[in-house]
Amino acid sequence: MNTKIYKNAKLRHKQELYDIWVEGEKIKDIVPAGFRGFPAEEAKDLGGKLVCEPYVESHIHLDYVYTADIPAEETGTGTLFEAIEKWSDSKSVLTIQDIKDRAYKGIKAEMRNGVQYIRTHVDVTDPNLTALKAMLEVKEEVKDYLYLQLIAFPQEGYYAYKGGAQLVEEALKMGADVVGGIPHYEFTRQLGEQSVKKAFELAVKYDRLLDIHCDETDDPESRFVENIAAEAYDTGLGSRATASHTCAMSSYNNAYAFKMMNKFKRAGINFVSCPTENCYLQGRYDGYPRRRGITRIDQLVENGLNVSFAQDSISDPWYPLGNGNLIHQVDFGLHLGHMMSLEQIRNGLDFITINGAKTLSVTEGYELKKGNNASFIVLDAPDELTAIRERAHVLLSVRNGKNIVEKKPEQILKEPF
Repeated sequence: MNTKIYKNAKLRHKQELYDIWVEGEKIKDIVPAGFRGFPAEEAKDLGGKLVCEPYVESHIHLDYVYTADIPAEETGTGTLFEAIEKWSDSKSVLTIQDIKDRAYKGIKAEMRNGVQYIRTHVDVTDPNLTALKAMLEVKEEVKDYLYLQLIAFPQEGYYAYKGGAQLVEEALKMGADVVGGIPHYEFTRQLGEQSVKKAFELAVKYDRLLDIHCDETDDPESRFVENIAAEAYDTGLGSRATASHTCAMSSYNNAYAFKMMNKFKRAGINFVSCPTENCYLQGRYDGYPRRRGITRIDQLVENGLNVSFAQDSISDPWYPLGNGNLIHQVDFGLHLGHMMSLEQIRNGLDFITINGAKTLSVTEGYELKKGNNASFIVLDAPDELTAIRERAHVLLSVRNGKNIVEKKPEQILKEPF
């Protein structure tokens, strides 16, 4: 069995350098640099660069990527609901091959930036389930290079779109991994609550994870996150359930928000924030002062809840930018969440590594330690603080013992002094 050594690695929260010994697809050992206990057929000197677990993309829409320029009427408000309507008018022109081609482009962008795990929402409010069929093919085709998790996501609602609930269930039968939802888009509060309950019923029935677009609005009366917490607690799904966005939480009164923190802990649910997109889409109805539209990241973390950061979009009707580089989301999330102590910055990579892995329920074998999968990334930085301050590039991505992405470090050819 092939044995490799990755020499002089800087590990997170460690001062010394280490050698990572890999045998086949597993980490044989991690020992202080210079240890010569094993024969190695291949050796690579990392030169003191920071090594960590692979990045985890916990919320993206791969069936939407690079669709920002698909023809549709431009109203120019830049709001979430306008984008949903624009997508509804545009998606019928897409084919399975078109969706696959763009999804691969998005996947490659993320993989170049150290991502090896992706959870993607797939719009199933389409009688033909075109996007799901495309993404099921992609999932099978990329399995040797990437872990891809598919959400049956009713972009236009369980009940606001006729037959939406039935299409979600059909998507689960076809192989979707996660139940989705969007209660704040339903016609009424009652239907929103009904959609949450239906999502949990399906998750229990088909033994699936659950991830709901929740309260993605500035409206302080949008409180479907409490329904998610209650259902997660009642059904026992706990950490298998995720509330994505929860933007309205930043507009809740403090008494209500503080009460809910304890409920969230008892329920054990995960939270996902998409910093760049949330702050771009929210606050659109405000004058000044204008709300940021970011959930209460700092308070959720302080209360011991699992929070991950995600890209959400790459050039689609919701967000015209995005490049799949998750360290940008860490940068924005720490800024917008007022989490800028040195300790908070040093822990910032957690939001796109171990926290994301918990959200996807893929923690087994994920952590960088002896006996686990030989999957990790190398950053062009000597430590965590530098990595985040400089938005460090990923130089090497190793998956199950194989180098799948490799780049040269940035070189300065000339300086003024």
